[in-house]
Amino acid sequence: MTVDDAERLSVDELRDLQLKRLQWTLRHAYENVPHYRRAFDAAGVHPDDCRALADLARFPTTSKADLRDNYPFGMFAVPGDQVRRIHASSGTTGKPTVVGYTERDLETWSTVMARSLRAAGARPGDRLHNAYGYGLFTGGLGAHYGAEKLGCTVIPVSGGMTPRQVQLITDFQPRVIMVTPSYMLTVIDEFEKQGLDPRKSSLEIGIFGAEPWTEQMRLEMEERAGIHAVDIYGLSEVIGPGVAQECVETKDGLHIWEDHFYPEILDPVTGEPAEEGELVFTSLTKEAMPIIRYRTRDLTRLMPGTARPTMRRMQKITGRSDDMIILRGVNLFPTQIEEIILRTPGLAPHFQLVLTKRGRMDHLAVQVEARPDCPGERRDAAAAEVSQTVKDTVGTSVEVVVVEPETLARSAGKIQRLVDHRER
Repeated sequence: MTVDDAERLSVDELRDLQLKRLQWTLRHAYENVPHYRRAFDAAGVHPDDCRALADLARFPTTSKADLRDNYPFGMFAVPGDQVRRIHASSGTTGKPTVVGYTERDLETWSTVMARSLRAAGARPGDRLHNAYGYGLFTGGLGAHYGAEKLGCTVIPVSGGMTPRQVQLITDFQPRVIMVTPSYMLTVIDEFEKQGLDPRKSSLEIGIFGAEPWTEQMRLEMEERAGIHAVDIYGLSEVIGPGVAQECVETKDGLHIWEDHFYPEILDPVTGEPAEEGELVFTSLTKEAMPIIRYRTRDLTRLMPGTARPTMRRMQKITGRSDDMIILRGVNLFPTQIEEIILRTPGLAPHFQLVLTKRGRMDHLAVQVEARPDCPGERRDAAAAEVSQTVKDTVGTSVEVVVVEPETLARSAGKIQRLVDHRER
């Protein structure tokens, strides 16, 4: 298929293609991955039991723990000499999760990434500033090869060296930038620090992913940088970036490329189907490492397609089930705090949540940077405003500490929003 062929399928044609590919994937996993053979057998199901898409619900889910238990290559379904590339997570909370790609997998990945970039507004001939990290992280190389497949000229900057990012954007005049949204805000800050107006740069489109971000952050970036800010979704275990993409003409959720990735929504506690809850993906075309009903921990819901009518949309990720803070009986997500901070005058969109114990009670401190032009008296008022708004809208009390600009740790990759110092 060419980049856009699948977008022209009717719903019935897409469902027929999904079933055919799902049946192949289940057989491929069962016959070549011992973990899936054991899991299917334990659940009393066989690939031949899948006669309709609804039958997928009978098969067991896969978790990150399953991938770590089979570290490094136990989830691979092809011999090692057929694997052309290996990526892995950072492994900051344990063994990294390892993923592999055949030559055909890499072509599939480039195809869905090229399709994503086109939906975001990129076009052949555009210069694309790629500030995602290169290396074992899937973001940099995933974006790189997808952009080249679309016909873009890639500037492979990678992350870090923020002043140099601004210099290269100024000198090379890219139309498109790809980076995490939190780091894009740092780049915008650097423009202004150098006395440059980011709205006058060559950038017209920003494609942001690798972490949840809010509508308030979209407005912040669009207003300060004069760009279209669109969301891209993916995760290494499923393929990398390019699983779903927000279309620039609608900006109303991310269209899932369902010819390659089959989505479900489950209740994160019970594991039962739900209208809103945890996003679960099954790969439909991956050879090296098929993934069956992978629990992403990302929270969202599915909606009908709009700009790409055949492909269902997923709502922007509102948080992760494993990032949820239960503070004195109240459920709280970092994105809720972000929305409040971005609505509060004088505060920059750089913050960190610090959890500690005070006696028997959990205590949450919100450390947030002031904007450079925010006077001291306004900082105290802003802290009080955030604290009161959190109490009114979320229903719990937090301590808010406004710190000096550029004092919280920056990251060229995923920002660490939550630091938990409580005893486990």
